[in-house]
Amino acid sequence: MTLPLFVVLPLFAAFINTMVGRFLKLFSEVFVNLINFVVLILCIIWIYKINTLNNNIFVYEVGGWKIPYGVALVADPVSVFMLFTVNLVAFLVGIYSVSYIEKYTEKWGFYSLFELMLAGMNGVIISGDIFNIFVFLEIATIASYGLVAFGTQKEELEASFKYMVLGSISTGLILLGIVLIYAYTSTLNLADIASILILSEDKLIIRVIMFIFMIGFVIKAAIVPFHWWLPDAHPSAPAPISAMLSGVLIKTLGVYLIVRLFFNVFPIDEKILKMICYLGTLSMVVGVILALYQWDYKRLLAYHSISQVGYIFLGIGLATPMGILGGIFHLFNHSLFKSLLFLTSGALEYNFGTRNLKEYHNVNRIMPITTFSATIGSFSIAGIPPFNGFWSKLIIIIACLEKRDILLALIAALVSVLTLASFLKVLKYAFYTEQKYNTGPKLLKEVPFFMQFSMLTLAILCFVSGIILYPNIKHIVFDGVIKFITENLYIKFILK
Repeated sequence: MTLPLFVVLPLFAAFINTMVGRFLKLFSEVFVNLINFVVLILCIIWIYKINTLNNNIFVYEVGGWKIPYGVALVADPVSVFMLFTVNLVAFLVGIYSVSYIEKYTEKWGFYSLFELMLAGMNGVIISGDIFNIFVFLEIATIASYGLVAFGTQKEELEASFKYMVLGSISTGLILLGIVLIYAYTSTLNLADIASILILSEDKLIIRVIMFIFMIGFVIKAAIVPFHWWLPDAHPSAPAPISAMLSGVLIKTLGVYLIVRLFFNVFPIDEKILKMICYLGTLSMVVGVILALYQWDYKRLLAYHSISQVGYIFLGIGLATPMGILGGIFHLFNHSLFKSLLFLTSGALEYNFGTRNLKEYHNVNRIMPITTFSATIGSFSIAGIPPFNGFWSKLIIIIACLEKRDILLALIAALVSVLTLASFLKVLKYAFYTEQKYNTGPKLLKEVPFFMQFSMLTLAILCFVSGIILYPNIKHIVFDGVIKFITENLYIKFILK
Protein backbone atom coordinates (compact mmCIF):
# COMPACT_ATOMS: atom_id res chain seq x y z
CA MET A 1 0.00 0.00 0.00
CA THR A 2 1.58 3.28 -1.15
CA LEU A 3 -0.78 5.62 0.74
CA PRO A 4 1.62 6.37 3.66
CA LEU A 5 4.25 7.49 1.13
CA PHE A 6 2.40 10.79 0.68
CA VAL A 7 3.58 11.67 4.20
CA VAL A 8 6.68 9.52 4.51
CA LEU A 9 8.45 10.72 1.35
CA PRO A 10 8.25 14.50 2.08
CA LEU A 11 9.26 13.86 5.72
CA PHE A 12 12.15 11.72 4.51
CA ALA A 13 13.17 14.45 2.06
CA ALA A 14 13.08 17.09 4.81
CA PHE A 15 15.21 14.94 7.14
CA ILE A 16 17.83 13.86 4.58
CA ASN A 17 18.05 17.36 3.11
CA THR A 18 18.71 18.82 6.56
CA MET A 19 21.57 16.36 7.08
CA VAL A 20 23.16 16.49 3.62
CA GLY A 21 21.90 19.62 1.84
CA ARG A 22 24.03 22.04 3.83
CA PHE A 23 27.22 20.29 2.65
CA LEU A 24 26.48 19.52 -1.02
CA LYS A 25 25.70 22.50 -3.24
CA LEU A 26 23.06 21.09 -5.61
CA PHE A 27 21.72 18.32 -3.40
CA SER A 28 18.66 20.20 -2.12
CA GLU A 29 17.35 21.21 -5.53
CA VAL A 30 17.86 17.81 -7.16
CA PHE A 31 16.81 15.55 -4.28
CA VAL A 32 13.73 17.46 -3.12
CA ASN A 33 12.35 18.04 -6.60
CA LEU A 34 12.91 14.38 -7.46
CA ILE A 35 10.93 13.36 -4.36
CA ASN A 36 8.15 15.82 -5.28
CA PHE A 37 8.01 14.36 -8.79
CA VAL A 38 7.66 10.83 -7.38
CA VAL A 39 4.83 11.97 -5.09
CA LEU A 40 3.07 13.62 -8.05
CA ILE A 41 3.31 10.37 -10.02
CA LEU A 42 1.80 8.56 -7.02
CA CYS A 43 -1.12 11.02 -7.13
CA ILE A 44 -1.75 10.19 -10.79
CA ILE A 45 -1.61 6.45 -10.01
CA TRP A 46 -4.13 6.90 -7.22
CA ILE A 47 -6.49 8.89 -9.47
CA TYR A 48 -6.41 5.97 -11.92
CA LYS A 49 -6.92 3.47 -9.10
CA ILE A 50 -9.91 5.33 -7.64
CA ASN A 51 -11.57 5.81 -11.04
CA THR A 52 -11.05 2.25 -12.27
CA LEU A 53 -12.47 0.76 -9.07
CA ASN A 54 -15.75 2.68 -9.29
CA ASN A 55 -14.85 5.46 -6.84
CA ASN A 56 -14.22 3.02 -4.02
CA ILE A 57 -12.39 3.90 -0.83
CA PHE A 58 -9.05 2.61 0.45
CA VAL A 59 -8.12 2.43 4.11
CA TYR A 60 -4.61 1.85 5.46
CA GLU A 61 -4.67 0.77 9.10
CA VAL A 62 -1.39 1.91 10.66
CA GLY A 63 0.22 -0.87 12.68
CA GLY A 64 -2.60 -3.25 11.79
CA TRP A 65 -4.95 -1.73 14.38
CA LYS A 66 -8.55 -2.01 13.26
CA ILE A 67 -10.91 0.96 12.89
CA PRO A 68 -11.92 2.73 15.11
CA TYR A 69 -9.18 1.80 17.59
CA GLY A 70 -6.11 2.60 15.51
CA VAL A 71 -4.86 5.35 13.25
CA ALA A 72 -6.21 5.12 9.70
CA LEU A 73 -5.18 6.75 6.44
CA VAL A 74 -7.98 7.07 3.90
CA ALA A 75 -7.98 7.54 0.12
CA ASP A 76 -11.31 8.43 -1.50
CA PRO A 77 -12.27 10.60 -4.50
CA VAL A 78 -12.20 13.80 -2.42
CA SER A 79 -8.81 13.20 -0.78
CA VAL A 80 -7.17 11.98 -4.01
CA PHE A 81 -8.47 15.06 -5.85
CA MET A 82 -6.93 17.30 -3.17
CA LEU A 83 -3.67 15.32 -3.15
CA PHE A 84 -3.28 15.85 -6.88
CA THR A 85 -4.04 19.58 -6.61
CA VAL A 86 -1.58 20.13 -3.74
CA ASN A 87 1.28 18.08 -5.16
CA LEU A 88 0.94 19.43 -8.70
CA VAL A 89 1.38 22.98 -7.42
CA ALA A 90 4.11 21.91 -4.99
CA PHE A 91 6.13 20.23 -7.76
CA LEU A 92 5.99 23.28 -10.04
CA VAL A 93 6.74 25.67 -7.18
CA GLY A 94 9.71 23.51 -6.18
CA ILE A 95 11.08 23.71 -9.74
CA TYR A 96 10.57 27.49 -9.79
CA SER A 97 12.45 27.81 -6.49
CA VAL A 98 15.66 26.32 -7.94
CA SER A 99 16.55 29.70 -9.46
CA TYR A 100 14.46 32.07 -7.36
CA ILE A 101 15.85 30.99 -4.01
CA GLU A 102 19.45 31.68 -5.13
CA LYS A 103 19.16 35.17 -3.63
CA TYR A 104 18.66 33.65 -0.17
CA THR A 105 21.16 31.85 2.00
CA GLU A 106 20.61 28.33 3.35
CA LYS A 107 18.66 26.87 0.45
CA TRP A 108 18.66 23.55 2.30
CA GLY A 109 16.67 25.21 5.12
CA PHE A 110 14.10 26.51 2.65
CA TYR A 111 13.59 23.14 1.01
CA SER A 112 13.42 21.30 4.35
CA LEU A 113 10.66 23.61 5.61
CA PHE A 114 8.96 23.33 2.22
CA GLU A 115 8.85 19.52 2.50
CA LEU A 116 7.58 19.68 6.08
CA MET A 117 4.73 21.92 4.93
CA LEU A 118 3.95 19.52 2.08
CA ALA A 119 4.02 16.49 4.39
CA GLY A 120 1.64 18.28 6.77
CA MET A 121 -0.83 19.12 4.00
CA ASN A 122 -0.75 15.58 2.61
CA GLY A 123 -1.26 14.21 6.11
CA VAL A 124 -4.28 16.45 6.71
CA ILE A 125 -5.83 15.23 3.46
CA ILE A 126 -5.49 11.48 4.04
CA SER A 127 -5.90 11.26 7.83
CA GLY A 128 -8.91 9.25 8.91
CA ASP A 129 -9.04 10.48 12.50
CA ILE A 130 -9.53 13.99 13.73
CA PHE A 131 -6.60 14.23 16.15
CA ASN A 132 -4.03 13.26 13.50
CA ILE A 133 -5.60 15.86 11.23
CA PHE A 134 -4.74 18.38 13.96
CA VAL A 135 -1.16 17.03 14.26
CA PHE A 136 -0.51 17.32 10.53
CA LEU A 137 -2.25 20.70 10.42
CA GLU A 138 0.20 21.97 13.02
CA ILE A 139 3.19 20.58 11.09
CA ALA A 140 2.08 22.42 7.94
CA THR A 141 1.22 25.62 9.79
CA ILE A 142 4.44 25.85 11.83
CA ALA A 143 6.54 25.19 8.73
CA SER A 144 4.65 27.98 6.94
CA TYR A 145 5.45 30.40 9.80
CA GLY A 146 9.14 29.77 9.21
CA LEU A 147 8.81 30.13 5.44
CA VAL A 148 6.98 33.46 5.70
CA ALA A 149 9.83 34.75 7.88
CA PHE A 150 12.53 33.16 5.71
CA GLY A 151 14.03 36.48 4.59
CA THR A 152 14.56 37.40 8.30
CA GLN A 153 14.04 41.11 7.59
CA LYS A 154 11.82 43.29 9.78
CA GLU A 155 8.84 43.06 7.41
CA GLU A 156 9.06 39.27 7.14
CA LEU A 157 9.39 38.74 10.88
CA GLU A 158 6.48 41.07 11.68
CA ALA A 159 4.23 39.36 9.12
CA SER A 160 5.17 35.92 10.41
CA PHE A 161 4.42 37.00 13.98
CA LYS A 162 0.95 38.28 13.01
CA TYR A 163 0.32 35.07 11.10
CA MET A 164 1.46 33.02 14.10
CA VAL A 165 -0.78 34.89 16.56
CA LEU A 166 -3.95 34.45 14.52
CA GLY A 167 -2.90 30.96 13.50
CA SER A 168 -2.53 30.02 17.17
CA ILE A 169 -6.04 31.26 17.89
CA SER A 170 -7.28 29.17 14.97
CA THR A 171 -5.53 25.98 16.06
CA GLY A 172 -6.67 26.58 19.64
CA LEU A 173 -10.29 26.68 18.49
CA ILE A 174 -9.83 23.56 16.38
CA LEU A 175 -8.25 21.72 19.33
CA LEU A 176 -11.16 22.84 21.54
CA GLY A 177 -13.57 21.42 18.98
CA ILE A 178 -11.66 18.12 18.98
CA VAL A 179 -11.81 17.96 22.80
CA LEU A 180 -15.55 18.57 22.76
CA ILE A 181 -16.24 16.04 20.02
CA TYR A 182 -14.16 13.42 21.84
CA ALA A 183 -15.97 14.13 25.10
CA TYR A 184 -19.30 13.71 23.29
CA THR A 185 -18.53 10.62 21.18
CA SER A 186 -15.55 8.94 22.96
CA THR A 187 -13.84 8.36 19.61
CA LEU A 188 -11.49 10.21 17.24
CA ASN A 189 -12.10 8.22 14.05
CA LEU A 190 -14.02 10.34 11.54
CA ALA A 191 -16.32 7.56 10.33
CA ASP A 192 -17.00 6.41 13.89
CA ILE A 193 -17.80 9.99 14.95
CA ALA A 194 -20.18 10.30 11.99
CA SER A 195 -21.98 7.06 12.88
CA ILE A 196 -22.61 8.36 16.42
CA LEU A 197 -23.61 11.91 15.47
CA ILE A 198 -26.08 10.74 12.84
CA LEU A 199 -28.11 9.06 15.60
CA SER A 200 -27.78 11.91 18.09
CA GLU A 201 -30.79 14.03 19.00
CA ASP A 202 -28.80 16.72 20.82
CA LYS A 203 -28.62 19.12 17.88
CA LEU A 204 -27.61 22.19 19.94
CA ILE A 205 -24.35 20.70 21.22
CA ILE A 206 -23.44 19.48 17.75
CA ARG A 207 -24.16 22.91 16.27
CA VAL A 208 -21.97 24.62 18.90
CA ILE A 209 -19.09 22.26 18.10
CA MET A 210 -19.56 22.87 14.37
CA PHE A 211 -19.52 26.62 14.96
CA ILE A 212 -16.22 26.38 16.89
CA PHE A 213 -14.68 24.33 14.09
CA MET A 214 -16.04 26.73 11.48
CA ILE A 215 -14.37 29.76 13.08
CA GLY A 216 -11.07 27.87 13.31
CA PHE A 217 -11.20 26.86 9.66
CA VAL A 218 -12.30 30.23 8.26
CA ILE A 219 -9.30 31.82 10.01
CA LYS A 220 -7.05 29.31 8.22
CA ALA A 221 -8.82 30.11 4.95
CA ALA A 222 -8.43 33.90 5.52
CA ILE A 223 -12.14 34.59 5.13
CA VAL A 224 -13.42 38.08 6.06
CA PRO A 225 -13.45 39.22 8.89
CA PHE A 226 -10.57 36.89 9.87
CA HIS A 227 -8.41 37.78 6.90
CA TRP A 228 -5.98 40.38 8.19
CA TRP A 229 -2.98 38.06 8.56
CA LEU A 230 -2.90 37.15 4.87
CA PRO A 231 -2.20 40.55 3.18
CA ASP A 232 0.94 40.85 5.33
CA ALA A 233 2.06 37.23 5.00
CA HIS A 234 1.89 37.05 1.20
CA PRO A 235 3.99 40.13 0.34
CA SER A 236 6.59 39.22 2.95
CA ALA A 237 7.05 35.57 2.02
CA PRO A 238 9.26 34.48 -0.89
CA ALA A 239 7.16 34.30 -4.06
CA PRO A 240 7.17 30.46 -4.21
CA ILE A 241 5.78 30.34 -0.67
CA SER A 242 3.15 32.96 -1.49
CA ALA A 243 2.09 30.63 -4.32
CA MET A 244 1.87 27.70 -1.90
CA LEU A 245 0.03 29.68 0.78
CA SER A 246 -2.59 31.01 -1.60
CA GLY A 247 -2.62 28.13 -4.05
CA VAL A 248 -3.02 25.19 -1.70
CA LEU A 249 -2.34 25.80 2.01
CA ILE A 250 -5.39 27.92 2.87
CA LYS A 251 -7.57 25.51 0.88
CA THR A 252 -6.19 22.37 2.51
CA LEU A 253 -6.35 23.68 6.09
CA GLY A 254 -9.58 25.64 5.56
CA VAL A 255 -11.80 24.65 2.64
CA TYR A 256 -10.98 20.93 2.49
CA LEU A 257 -11.51 20.38 6.21
CA ILE A 258 -14.85 22.21 6.13
CA VAL A 259 -15.99 19.98 3.25
CA ARG A 260 -14.72 16.84 4.93
CA LEU A 261 -16.16 17.49 8.38
CA PHE A 262 -19.37 19.34 7.58
CA PHE A 263 -20.52 16.98 4.83
CA ASN A 264 -18.96 13.60 5.73
CA VAL A 265 -18.79 13.69 9.54
CA PHE A 266 -21.31 16.13 11.02
CA PRO A 267 -24.99 16.01 10.10
CA ILE A 268 -25.85 18.60 7.45
CA ASP A 269 -26.74 21.85 9.23
CA GLU A 270 -28.45 24.42 7.02
CA LYS A 271 -27.75 27.33 9.38
CA ILE A 272 -24.01 26.63 9.50
CA LEU A 273 -23.91 26.24 5.72
CA LYS A 274 -25.75 29.54 5.27
CA MET A 275 -23.15 31.23 7.46
CA ILE A 276 -20.42 29.76 5.24
CA CYS A 277 -22.26 31.00 2.16
CA TYR A 278 -22.66 34.55 3.47
CA LEU A 279 -19.09 34.73 4.80
CA GLY A 280 -17.92 33.68 1.34
CA THR A 281 -20.02 36.39 -0.29
CA LEU A 282 -18.69 39.00 2.12
CA SER A 283 -15.11 37.91 1.38
CA MET A 284 -15.70 38.12 -2.36
CA VAL A 285 -16.84 41.72 -2.11
CA VAL A 286 -14.43 43.03 0.54
CA GLY A 287 -11.41 41.29 -0.99
CA VAL A 288 -11.92 42.66 -4.50
CA ILE A 289 -12.66 46.21 -3.28
CA LEU A 290 -9.48 46.28 -1.19
CA ALA A 291 -7.51 44.88 -4.13
CA LEU A 292 -8.59 47.72 -6.42
CA TYR A 293 -6.62 50.25 -4.35
CA GLN A 294 -3.36 48.28 -4.16
CA TRP A 295 -0.14 49.13 -6.02
CA ASP A 296 1.95 46.46 -4.29
CA TYR A 297 1.61 43.55 -6.74
CA LYS A 298 1.78 40.78 -4.12
CA ARG A 299 -0.53 42.56 -1.69
CA LEU A 300 -3.02 43.03 -4.54
CA LEU A 301 -2.83 39.29 -5.23
CA ALA A 302 -3.30 38.56 -1.53
CA TYR A 303 -6.59 40.47 -1.43
CA HIS A 304 -7.71 38.64 -4.55
CA SER A 305 -7.00 35.36 -2.75
CA ILE A 306 -9.47 36.44 -0.08
CA SER A 307 -12.01 37.29 -2.77
CA GLN A 308 -11.55 34.11 -4.82
CA VAL A 309 -11.71 31.79 -1.80
CA GLY A 310 -15.01 33.57 -1.12
CA TYR A 311 -16.30 32.08 -4.40
CA ILE A 312 -15.36 28.62 -3.16
CA PHE A 313 -17.15 29.18 0.15
CA LEU A 314 -20.21 30.50 -1.68
CA GLY A 315 -20.43 27.38 -3.83
CA ILE A 316 -19.94 25.02 -0.90
CA GLY A 317 -22.34 26.96 1.32
CA LEU A 318 -25.12 26.61 -1.26
CA ALA A 319 -24.90 22.88 -0.45
CA THR A 320 -26.41 21.84 -3.79
CA PRO A 321 -24.66 19.41 -6.15
CA MET A 322 -24.17 22.24 -8.67
CA GLY A 323 -22.88 24.63 -5.99
CA ILE A 324 -20.42 22.11 -4.55
CA LEU A 325 -19.31 21.23 -8.09
CA GLY A 326 -18.57 24.91 -8.79
CA GLY A 327 -16.81 25.37 -5.47
CA ILE A 328 -14.57 22.32 -5.86
CA PHE A 329 -13.82 23.14 -9.50
CA HIS A 330 -12.94 26.72 -8.55
CA LEU A 331 -10.69 25.40 -5.78
CA PHE A 332 -8.67 23.54 -8.42
CA ASN A 333 -8.71 26.43 -10.88
CA HIS A 334 -7.71 28.98 -8.24
CA SER A 335 -4.78 26.77 -7.24
CA LEU A 336 -3.51 27.04 -10.80
CA PHE A 337 -4.06 30.67 -11.70
CA LYS A 338 -3.25 32.18 -8.32
CA SER A 339 -0.03 30.17 -8.02
CA LEU A 340 0.81 31.34 -11.53
CA LEU A 341 0.18 34.99 -10.68
CA PHE A 342 2.32 34.86 -7.55
CA LEU A 343 5.14 33.27 -9.54
CA THR A 344 4.92 36.10 -12.10
CA SER A 345 5.09 38.63 -9.25
CA GLY A 346 8.21 36.84 -8.04
CA ALA A 347 9.73 37.06 -11.53
CA LEU A 348 9.18 40.83 -11.62
CA GLU A 349 10.60 41.28 -8.14
CA TYR A 350 13.53 39.05 -9.11
CA ASN A 351 14.45 41.42 -11.95
CA PHE A 352 13.30 44.85 -10.72
CA GLY A 353 13.78 44.44 -6.97
CA THR A 354 10.39 46.00 -6.20
CA ARG A 355 6.71 45.02 -5.91
CA ASN A 356 5.38 48.47 -6.88
CA LEU A 357 3.37 48.26 -10.11
CA LYS A 358 4.34 51.84 -11.03
CA GLU A 359 8.04 51.00 -11.06
CA TYR A 360 7.88 48.34 -13.78
CA HIS A 361 8.49 49.18 -17.42
CA ASN A 362 9.07 47.51 -20.79
CA VAL A 363 8.27 44.11 -19.27
CA ASN A 364 6.42 42.90 -22.36
CA ARG A 365 9.63 43.33 -24.39
CA ILE A 366 12.15 42.30 -21.75
CA MET A 367 10.25 39.33 -20.27
CA PRO A 368 7.88 37.85 -22.90
CA ILE A 369 7.32 34.51 -21.12
CA THR A 370 6.48 36.24 -17.85
CA THR A 371 4.15 38.66 -19.67
CA PHE A 372 2.39 35.82 -21.48
CA SER A 373 1.98 33.88 -18.22
CA ALA A 374 0.67 36.89 -16.31
CA THR A 375 -1.82 37.67 -19.08
CA ILE A 376 -3.18 34.11 -19.02
CA GLY A 377 -3.37 34.19 -15.20
CA SER A 378 -5.14 37.57 -15.25
CA PHE A 379 -7.73 36.40 -17.79
CA SER A 380 -8.27 33.20 -15.80
CA ILE A 381 -8.86 34.88 -12.44
CA ALA A 382 -11.09 37.52 -14.06
CA GLY A 383 -13.30 34.82 -15.57
CA ILE A 384 -12.63 35.51 -19.25
CA PRO A 385 -13.66 32.60 -21.51
CA PRO A 386 -12.35 30.10 -22.44
CA PHE A 387 -9.93 30.05 -19.47
CA ASN A 388 -10.63 27.88 -16.44
CA GLY A 389 -11.80 30.59 -14.04
CA PHE A 390 -14.74 31.42 -16.32
CA TRP A 391 -16.25 27.93 -16.15
CA SER A 392 -16.09 27.48 -12.39
CA LYS A 393 -17.49 30.96 -11.76
CA LEU A 394 -20.26 30.28 -14.28
CA ILE A 395 -21.20 27.05 -12.49
CA ILE A 396 -21.37 28.88 -9.14
CA ILE A 397 -23.58 31.62 -10.65
CA ILE A 398 -25.86 28.98 -12.19
CA ALA A 399 -26.03 27.24 -8.79
CA CYS A 400 -27.17 30.54 -7.21
CA LEU A 401 -29.87 30.89 -9.86
CA GLU A 402 -30.95 27.28 -9.35
CA LYS A 403 -31.47 28.08 -5.70
CA ARG A 404 -33.38 31.21 -6.78
CA ASP A 405 -30.93 33.54 -5.07
CA ILE A 406 -30.61 36.17 -7.79
CA LEU A 407 -28.84 38.64 -5.48
CA LEU A 408 -25.94 36.24 -4.83
CA ALA A 409 -25.68 35.51 -8.56
CA LEU A 410 -25.50 39.24 -9.33
CA ILE A 411 -22.86 39.80 -6.63
CA ALA A 412 -20.74 36.94 -8.00
CA ALA A 413 -20.95 38.41 -11.51
CA LEU A 414 -20.17 41.95 -10.31
CA VAL A 415 -17.13 40.78 -8.32
CA SER A 416 -15.83 39.10 -11.47
CA VAL A 417 -16.16 42.40 -13.37
CA LEU A 418 -14.28 44.25 -10.61
CA THR A 419 -11.61 41.54 -10.68
CA LEU A 420 -11.18 42.15 -14.41
CA ALA A 421 -10.81 45.90 -13.76
CA SER A 422 -8.14 45.23 -11.15
CA PHE A 423 -6.09 43.00 -13.45
CA LEU A 424 -6.39 45.34 -16.40
CA LYS A 425 -4.61 47.81 -14.13
CA VAL A 426 -1.96 45.17 -13.37
CA LEU A 427 -1.41 44.40 -17.04
CA LYS A 428 -1.22 48.07 -17.98
CA TYR A 429 1.20 49.24 -15.32
CA ALA A 430 3.25 46.10 -14.71
CA PHE A 431 3.60 44.68 -18.20
CA TYR A 432 2.64 47.11 -20.93
CA THR A 433 4.14 50.41 -19.74
CA GLU A 434 6.82 51.63 -22.13
CA GLN A 435 9.70 53.80 -20.95
CA LYS A 436 12.49 55.36 -22.99
CA TYR A 437 15.95 55.61 -21.49
CA ASN A 438 18.26 58.58 -21.88
CA THR A 439 21.38 56.51 -21.21
CA GLY A 440 20.41 53.27 -22.94
CA PRO A 441 18.16 50.43 -21.73
CA LYS A 442 18.79 48.67 -18.45
CA LEU A 443 20.39 45.25 -18.79
CA LEU A 444 17.33 43.25 -17.81
CA LYS A 445 16.33 39.95 -19.34
CA GLU A 446 13.87 37.11 -18.90
CA VAL A 447 14.14 35.14 -15.66
CA PRO A 448 16.07 31.81 -15.59
CA PHE A 449 14.76 28.67 -17.30
CA PHE A 450 13.34 26.90 -14.24
CA MET A 451 11.21 29.91 -13.34
CA GLN A 452 10.01 30.18 -16.93
CA PHE A 453 9.18 26.46 -17.01
CA SER A 454 6.89 26.60 -13.97
CA MET A 455 5.10 29.75 -15.11
CA LEU A 456 4.58 28.49 -18.64
CA THR A 457 3.34 25.09 -17.43
CA LEU A 458 0.77 26.69 -15.12
CA ALA A 459 -0.32 29.07 -17.91
CA ILE A 460 -0.90 26.11 -20.24
CA LEU A 461 -2.82 24.27 -17.51
CA CYS A 462 -5.08 27.32 -17.02
CA PHE A 463 -6.00 27.08 -20.70
CA VAL A 464 -6.17 23.29 -20.90
CA SER A 465 -8.30 22.88 -17.79
CA GLY A 466 -10.78 25.35 -19.29
CA ILE A 467 -10.92 23.84 -22.77
CA ILE A 468 -10.53 20.13 -22.02
CA LEU A 469 -11.54 19.66 -18.39
CA TYR A 470 -14.82 21.59 -18.50
CA PRO A 471 -16.63 19.37 -21.05
CA ASN A 472 -15.66 16.34 -18.94
CA ILE A 473 -16.21 17.96 -15.55
CA LYS A 474 -19.36 15.97 -14.81
CA HIS A 475 -17.57 12.67 -15.28
CA ILE A 476 -14.31 13.67 -13.60
CA VAL A 477 -15.63 15.64 -10.62
CA PHE A 478 -19.37 15.14 -10.28
CA ASP A 479 -19.53 11.34 -10.59
CA GLY A 480 -16.70 10.93 -8.12
CA VAL A 481 -15.99 13.83 -5.78
CA ILE A 482 -19.43 15.48 -5.64
CA LYS A 483 -21.36 12.23 -5.40
CA PHE A 484 -19.04 11.14 -2.60
CA ILE A 485 -19.74 14.37 -0.70
CA THR A 486 -23.48 14.78 -1.25
CA GLU A 487 -24.40 11.13 -0.70
CA ASN A 488 -21.98 10.78 2.24
CA LEU A 489 -20.39 7.61 0.91
CA TYR A 490 -17.47 8.10 3.31
CA ILE A 491 -19.20 6.55 6.31
CA LYS A 492 -20.93 3.92 4.18
CA PHE A 493 -17.67 2.60 2.74
CA ILE A 494 -15.52 2.70 5.89
CA LEU A 495 -18.02 1.16 8.30
CA LYS A 496 -19.61 -1.29 5.86
